Amino acid sequence: MKIDFRDLSGGAIENLPLPYYNKRMGVNKNYKDSVFSLLFSDPDLLRELYCALENVALPKDVPISINTLQDALFQNRVNDISFAIGGKQVVLIEHQSTINPNMPLRLLMYVTRVYEKMLQDRNIHTSKRIPLPRPEFFVLYNGLAPFPDEQVVKLSDAFEQPDISGLVEKEHPALELEVRVININQGRNESLLGQSKTLSQYSAFIAKAREFEEVSGDRNEAVTQAVRYCRENDILRDFLEKHGTEVINMLLTEWNWDEALATRFQEGREEGIWKGIEQTARKALAQGFPVEVIQSITGLSLEAIKGLQAE
Repeated sequence: MKIDFRDLSGGAIENLPLPYYNKRMGVNKNYKDSVFSLLFSDPDLLRELYCALENVALPKDVPISINTLQDALFQNRVNDISFAIGGKQVVLIEHQSTINPNMPLRLLMYVTRVYEKMLQDRNIHTSKRIPLPRPEFFVLYNGLAPFPDEQVVKLSDAFEQPDISGLVEKEHPALELEVRVININQGRNESLLGQSKTLSQYSAFIAKAREFEEVSGDRNEAVTQAVRYCRENDILRDFLEKHGTEVINMLLTEWNWDEALATRFQEGREEGIWKGIEQTARKALAQGFPVEVIQSITGLSLEAIKGLQAE
């Protein structure tokens, strides 16, 4: 049974580029694509990437339905792509900062919203089972901190141990979610990158931008140089010729966002445990960060964060 993804007007969404899908869903224009999400909003490139990740070969006419949610993981920044392919629901995230151990929890919340949107016109109380596409989760890591070629992160890693005598911990948790975290930095996972020319060139572009920044110390100039260098050396040439200015602005926004987040967290640690954490939460609220993201960063309860928000 084929599941139809429908927009607000009731029409099927098939093989639409991500920016078009965002527009059709009436998304707040303040939400911006990342370089990664803009690049892989092309269904053909997305299919190529998925085949590399799964080490499979699929016909070029296998349809992909992009159903990315906005404001689900980061505010004002879309660095994820959600899509359906061959009975699977795939959530793919590009991650340039340190891997967040709460990623499985955040992805659980994400895919729940995807299913909710998918089934908005279906009666889930029916006596017939409703078929669902099988979920798969990938995080493509290209941050600076050391990380293995691949690691599986599980939701159950966060489950608390029974702390009352007599409670038995079951071998298999009733709820599980696994995320494949794959290092796509240049020089890592070369076999995988060799199966996706676009992903390999994206990795090379990011590496070149960092190389230029290390030499010049000027981030803005470094990203501009990287775009120029890659265009001249046939690295994402067509993409950069079409979106060069956008790419510069996007990448600068992404890197500055990560740096600001890390700075706020460090400031919180230096100013004292609770005082620093609350100050970090206040700053994040002022910047419009989602409450769930602030909770994962600070460890504060939702009630405490909402209290600060009310103040």
